Amino acid sequence: MIVSYDPDVQQLEFFVEPFSEGQPGPHVTAAIAAVEEVGGTVEFGPFSSICRAEDDRMPVIVSSLLTAAFAYGAASVRLSVDQLGEGSQ
Repeated sequence: MIVSYDPDVQQLEFFVEPFSEGQPGPHVTAAIAAVEEVGGTVEFGPFSSICRAEDDRMPVIVSSLLTAAFAYGAASVRLSVDQLGEGSQ
């Protein structure tokens, strides 16, 4: 299936540790809240969460996420950012 995406949109996939199944700690909830405060929308998943945003907003989103996660006790944060331009699947 080929999906058409806006060429100016990036997707951030992130995972905040430590991980506790079904009980996200304050390091996770604060990171999600920080993303939402700067205009990102988070799809919370069991192993990682996803946010899509305009490419010019992504640096602010990543910075806010990292700042909040570590301020609330994260041990590590794994990030992957992909450009969702034409030709992406």
